[in-house]
Amino acid sequence: MCGIVGYTGTQQATPILLDGLNRLEYRGYDSSGIAIVNDKEIEIMKIKGRLRELERITEGVSPIGTTGIGHTRWATHGGPSNENAHPHYSRDKSFAVVHNGIIENYLEMRDFLSERGFSFRSETDTEIVAMLLEYYYEGDVLDAIIKMRNKIKGSYALGIVHRGESDAIYALRKDSPLVIGLGEGENFIASDIPAALPYTRKFIIPDENEIALITPDNVTIYNRNKEQIQKPVTISDLSVADAEKDGFPHFMLKEIHEQSGAIRKTVHDRITPDGIRLDRIKLDGSKIRKIFVVACGSAYHAGVVGKYFIEKYARLEVETDLASEFRYRDPIVGPDCLTIIISQSGETADSLAALREAKRRGSRVLAIVNVVDSSIAREADDVLYTRAGLEIAVATTKGYTTQVAALCLLGLKLARDRETITQELYDELLYELKQTPETLARFIDDVSNVAQHLAGKYYTASDAYFIGRGYDWAAALEGALKLKEISYIHAEAYAAGELKHGTISLIEKNSLVIGIATEPTLLEKTLSNIKEVRSRGAAVIGITDAPDSIGAECDDLIVLPSGNSAFSSLFTAAALQLFAYYIAAARGGDIDKPRNLAKSVTVE
Repeated sequence: MCGIVGYTGTQQATPILLDGLNRLEYRGYDSSGIAIVNDKEIEIMKIKGRLRELERITEGVSPIGTTGIGHTRWATHGGPSNENAHPHYSRDKSFAVVHNGIIENYLEMRDFLSERGFSFRSETDTEIVAMLLEYYYEGDVLDAIIKMRNKIKGSYALGIVHRGESDAIYALRKDSPLVIGLGEGENFIASDIPAALPYTRKFIIPDENEIALITPDNVTIYNRNKEQIQKPVTISDLSVADAEKDGFPHFMLKEIHEQSGAIRKTVHDRITPDGIRLDRIKLDGSKIRKIFVVACGSAYHAGVVGKYFIEKYARLEVETDLASEFRYRDPIVGPDCLTIIISQSGETADSLAALREAKRRGSRVLAIVNVVDSSIAREADDVLYTRAGLEIAVATTKGYTTQVAALCLLGLKLARDRETITQELYDELLYELKQTPETLARFIDDVSNVAQHLAGKYYTASDAYFIGRGYDWAAALEGALKLKEISYIHAEAYAAGELKHGTISLIEKNSLVIGIATEPTLLEKTLSNIKEVRSRGAAVIGITDAPDSIGAECDDLIVLPSGNSAFSSLFTAAALQLFAYYIAAARGGDIDKPRNLAKSVTVE
């Protein structure tokens, strides 16, 4: 949610800020703006709408200056408007601020400032940061920032400029992502690495409550006690090409096709002749009483696949939890439990809060994340990186499937350590998992035309129901989410056996039902549910590796390669991603940037 960029150097800041904001569009936004510092003033230009609107109003009249900050806002406090767009001035326009996060005590701070004569131009929580900086400023910006920080509560990544320092940006973070890019005679701040990739691959990642002073030639980091500290420099393995579409019409389609390579990176060098080696993770499965898998959205759906897989092969009880509910339900988690936190970005606010709650209760925490050195990765006891690479489309594809692959690796490792699986079955599953990337690449090429044809047939549907059992129910959850988030078709997923407990009343002539059937022991049960909806007039798309078993009861079929049901969920996911993609394309949707959504949900 929200994107922050900042530049200080020798070049004009405006085009660099606009370029950086364009590279952060996937984070989600409804307004944008820039603030440029020169020797006399801070000039702000901001507007509601897409970045093209900001580019339009700055064309030919952009502020002059070599230091500035920019922002794309996703509305929380106050609706999308020119006034609520960032950056925000202080009362005397000596400070300008951009902010990602939520100031939880902003109403209290607003009253505090109002009593001292301050008035406000916007409805946002961010504006109180700028006003507090002015209130506390007595000649030293760093001191004012420290006093402001001690006054506010909530989550934030902040970029701050001051009228008296035309070559300086101040930045600080708490529970929201922020990186500092290191160039030659120029430096950057950003919510995410891609914003600065055209200029540098060297980054500093500040920790909680650290304050950075960034000038063209230097970056100084202060801890909460105002002491200068040294921070390591991270070299990103991403390239500018990773942030380009590479000939595809959308990032989402590119990333669907990148899944085989991403899964190969997840599994291949972790499967050795001596078994599975999960980096430096040391887990003693015999001492784990229970596993909690905690995540949001697609990561939660990956967790459901992981639950079934780990319980089946490692014979450990696994409970899946939505991160937004976990810490509020007083979970019975302790030192004999393993908590697995799954997040593509590693910055998901609810998941980060769940991690801290699990650790507070004494649980060991394993993070499954994609982004190296993200907040969740740093705070977990162990981290298993999915190695999915840069994912720009808001709707996750390779992020999800690499999470499933990582969970299967973990499940097999625990099963072998606990001796709950035979050597023969262990070797068989490892071999199949290792072959999956190559098989998936061929499948995606083959199924693309099928998915496009089906999308052309069903893109006018107003509702869609996804059903399945076991692993197929987890696949249904993810398939429904993909369809609804990019095509805006109402879509729901149900464990197939639940249909008769109320939901089947919604089925009528031409209702669209996607029936997933890859579980051999459950094929007859799922077939029965498909017959139930078919008898009520539904149009059924079957997704299966056993077409002879269910094909007669389906209007259309997507045939998967045969194999283990957990691994089949990877193929089901790819097929449903393509189906959702082509439906959204047929409906004219903004596929990479669907409405109201953001790639990284960094606020609760």
